Amino acid sequence: MTYAVIKMRGVVKSKPDVHRTLQLLNIERTNHCTLIEENVHYKGMLQKVKDYVAWGHINVETLSTLLHSRGLLEGRKRLTDTHIKANTDYDTIDSFARAIIDGKASLQSVPQLKPVIRLHPPRKGHKGIKKPFPEGVLGYHGDDINELLLRMR
Repeated sequence: MTYAVIKMRGVVKSKPDVHRTLQLLNIERTNHCTLIEENVHYKGMLQKVKDYVAWGHINVETLSTLLHSRGLLEGRKRLTDTHIKANTDYDTIDSFARAIIDGKASLQSVPQLKPVIRLHPPRKGHKGIKKPFPEGVLGYHGDDINELLLRMR
């Protein structure tokens, strides 16, 4: 399984280890998203930054939509099927998204692809960025993270 992790809050006046953990997760700006595999090491990191991020299990359709609309290459170029086909073993962005979810590939397996997905603030706003899910948006969402990601696409 793959987690989508979205930074929802800034880290002003936070502890230095929270800031360092966010750097290790490769999400340094608000509304940025990254994909990580599910293991005990990342779960510990997520527990440390649970008051600053939202995370959950991403599905193939949502990941494919995000890569089509927000996937960027170096030089601010859009990710296309031709770039995926030329640089990986996959023919389309959809098949590449399926491989990421299955754990056979990662965002780093495509040359020049940025490891962070820059998202738009959610349409119709947040529920609140100071309370945990379900009252707010912070913390573990499970499969409901896909709704949030589609509102932020």
